[in-house]
Amino acid sequence: MNQNISIADRTKALAIRIVKACTFLDEKPGVCRTLSKQLLRSGTSIGANVREAQSGQSDKDFLSKLEIALKEERETEYWLEILIESELVEKIKFELLLQETKEVGKILVASTRKIKDKINNRN
Repeated sequence: MNQNISIADRTKALAIRIVKACTFLDEKPGVCRTLSKQLLRSGTSIGANVREAQSGQSDKDFLSKLEIALKEERETEYWLEILIESELVEKIKFELLLQETKEVGKILVASTRKIKDKINNRN
């Protein structure tokens, strides 16, 4: 993916991919539908929290929202791994989505560290 894209745009694009994946999962019977709902909640929440962080009232508020986005990213990663490793989905169909989720996680980790350093250097 393009390195110049903003984290807000990247997480929105990820959310759209998650929605499409969940649409695919909802067509399958049984446990796939249940896992789809979990994946949909966490996968779309990442971008929503990044967007909310952009309106943070302080650096600490911004950090808090980004940390929530990171938690949601980790949950999304978990559900994708469960789907793949339980062989409910073909690995080839979901591995790029999992890879993008992990990349977003790395960006969020770096961003939260940077904000923490900024906050700590003021004190």
